Amino acid sequence: MTYPENFEQKIEFQKIRHYIIDQCLSTLGKERTENMSFSSSFDEIQRWLTQTEEFVRILQEEDAFPSDNFFDVRPMLKRMRIEGSWIEQQTLFELRRSLQTIHAIVAFLRRDDEKAPRYPELRALTENVVVYPDMIKKIDGILDAFGQIRDNASKELADIRRQLTSTMGSISKTLNAILRNAQSEGLVEKDVSPSMRDGRLVIPVNPAFKRKIKGIVHDESASGKTVYIEPSEVVEANNRIRELESEERREIIRILTEFANYLRPFLPDLSVSYDFLAEIDFIRAKARFALQINAIKPPLENRPLMDWVQAVHPLLYLSFQKQNRKVVPLDITLDETNRILIISGPNAGGKSVCLKTAGLLQYMVQCGLLIPLKENSQVGIFRDIFIDIGDEQSIENDLSTYSSHLNNMKFFLKNCNEQSLLLIDEFGSGTEPQIGAAIAQSLLHRFNERKAFGVITTHYQNLKHYANEHEGVINGAMLYDRHEMQPLFQLSIGNPGSSFAVEIARKIGLPEEVIAEASEIVGSDYINMDKYLQDISRDKRYWERKRDEIRRERKRMEELSEKYQSSLDEINTQKKLILAQAKEEAEKLLSETNVKIEQTIRQIRETQAEKEKTKQARQTLNEFKEKVAASDLNHADVSKMDKKVLHRPKKPVRAAELASIPLATGDVVRMKGQTTLGEILEINDKKAVVAFGMIKSSVGLEKLERVSNNQLKKEQKKSSNTRDLMYEKKLNFKPDIDVRGMRGDEALQAVMYFIDDAIQLNISRVRILHGTGTGALRQIIRDYLRTVNGVARFGDEHVQFGGSGITVVDLI
Repeated sequence: MTYPENFEQKIEFQKIRHYIIDQCLSTLGKERTENMSFSSSFDEIQRWLTQTEEFVRILQEEDAFPSDNFFDVRPMLKRMRIEGSWIEQQTLFELRRSLQTIHAIVAFLRRDDEKAPRYPELRALTENVVVYPDMIKKIDGILDAFGQIRDNASKELADIRRQLTSTMGSISKTLNAILRNAQSEGLVEKDVSPSMRDGRLVIPVNPAFKRKIKGIVHDESASGKTVYIEPSEVVEANNRIRELESEERREIIRILTEFANYLRPFLPDLSVSYDFLAEIDFIRAKARFALQINAIKPPLENRPLMDWVQAVHPLLYLSFQKQNRKVVPLDITLDETNRILIISGPNAGGKSVCLKTAGLLQYMVQCGLLIPLKENSQVGIFRDIFIDIGDEQSIENDLSTYSSHLNNMKFFLKNCNEQSLLLIDEFGSGTEPQIGAAIAQSLLHRFNERKAFGVITTHYQNLKHYANEHEGVINGAMLYDRHEMQPLFQLSIGNPGSSFAVEIARKIGLPEEVIAEASEIVGSDYINMDKYLQDISRDKRYWERKRDEIRRERKRMEELSEKYQSSLDEINTQKKLILAQAKEEAEKLLSETNVKIEQTIRQIRETQAEKEKTKQARQTLNEFKEKVAASDLNHADVSKMDKKVLHRPKKPVRAAELASIPLATGDVVRMKGQTTLGEILEINDKKAVVAFGMIKSSVGLEKLERVSNNQLKKEQKKSSNTRDLMYEKKLNFKPDIDVRGMRGDEALQAVMYFIDDAIQLNISRVRILHGTGTGALRQIIRDYLRTVNGVARFGDEHVQFGGSGITVVDLI
């Protein structure tokens, strides 16, 4: 239930309706849009919203949905109920094409597995819809591809048209012979040819020679310089043509009457099929409008609730879009704790826009329309919406503005309850301020007692006090920039707003003495209170900014902590692995040593301690010891050796000499043309494994260049930060990007940054989701990918995962 009768006009919903009508393909959808109505049934609203959301996905992701030939043939179906009636040829053609469209839509929605359909709510609409392939085939036997009656629609029609063709041919020959004779005698101009008048073939003749040609004069030109004569030789033949044409018409009517008789038993099911086509047209129009205003299907609650994040007035959005301006979004919350919001603030500060946004979006949702707000919003259901906006003054009923407001309030009091939403603009205005404020407070108290929900705008201080002192009611303020002296159009819930009357008066240029005298009249308490409200509003904005900064900083610290903990865990794991490997090698080395010693002792014993053999065995053992010592040194003292090598003074090496020395494991290098430093971990053939910070990458040796000590010192400071940034960047990198809905240049810019990051982070494969649509966005992106050196190949995703709507890119 909504109040008053012109509720839709008050919240400008009629304009929304007209936008949707503009998106309809036929009178079928337009009629449904005109009959669109408010509902308080949760299940019904949920179904409507889901249907529209599913169609939004079809518009974004599908190219094959049938959207041609939405013809409204229902008036013809009603006429066909009368026995003996026939169907018009053009209507039959429209019936055939629209039946084909219904068949194609049903096939589209039923193409998926019944247990897991892609569009379940839209598929459910097809349950009782009958398709008519046999009827389409029968119509094709009557009409050709252009909607004309076929010659072979019946045997009789074929015979009649054969006679017509033959008779027309003989008339044409006779007329041409007569015309040639007349031309040779100079009675008719050389360039004249036979023409048609009243369905009869005639010859154009100069009036001076009309007696020279025997026949019937049928017409003359507007100028009187030409008369049209039917020669007597073809009169009978022309009469025969008229008879055959009448016979042809009667046969066509017989064929169409016969088809109407065939059609009549199907009329009830056909009516259901065209109701389905109307519903699809309506849902499609709603979906197209949703895309126009960036609307979504919000999470819906089966209770009175309004928890909206960045809600936007759709008409304001469309208007500002043309002016290249942005709408300030609305954040608003009404729940069981704070049911009634009292909005105060300066004139022209956006109070009424907030009120209309709340009313319009709630009404749109309960009419089954998607609305523009963020996904983390929550939308409830109200049984009633009552609105009191504007001047209802009436001369006929002798009602003043205030009286009309009181009439509305009387209706609200009688009918409101815990499932009602009240929208009241300038509550209590229109009469003497003190009594108006008192009555407004009394009404507000009763609305609160009845646990109604509401958004109310006011300038009255007593209503602001009431909101501070009573549960269920909360203040809200429209923010105002005191320095720039202009409204911010932002709603801040929790504190009352100031009217900024003094500041606005000064900005307009009212004399200072007038302002001072006005301040004395209202008293210092009132002025100070207004200042306190302004200070509270200013302080609140300041602390909100600080809170946001702290929240962002805390989040960043948590991310860094997680990153360093992850790095520490990785280091500990690597440390354990290295120690285990070292232990295993040591045990193996010790085993080999024991075996070697035993072999040496055995050789000495077998040779019975011959001096030369003993010397040889000892030499072999000593060589093995040296090898073991070297191996042990490499494992145990590698860190000490590295330090000695690093701190040992080196002879300067020229750049040319440095470039000629082959790259080796441990060299500090960078990719040619890049600044990020890395260390070679190993070299395999013509490729090297290089550690750039925490990231390992396989790079061709020809792409690397050694970094000298001087360069290393200069860039070590830069690289220490770069490693952390690269690591953090890789942690946060997502291998998918969605550019659907972007303009071509926006999408291309986003893809360029995305591919650059992927190459820099050594990502092997990424996916670009652009949708199918017209294919223009896909072409732009792929044209760019062809120019990128780091791209190895690209192509369509597997059909199961998106097909041509997604481009998969493999990087070098």
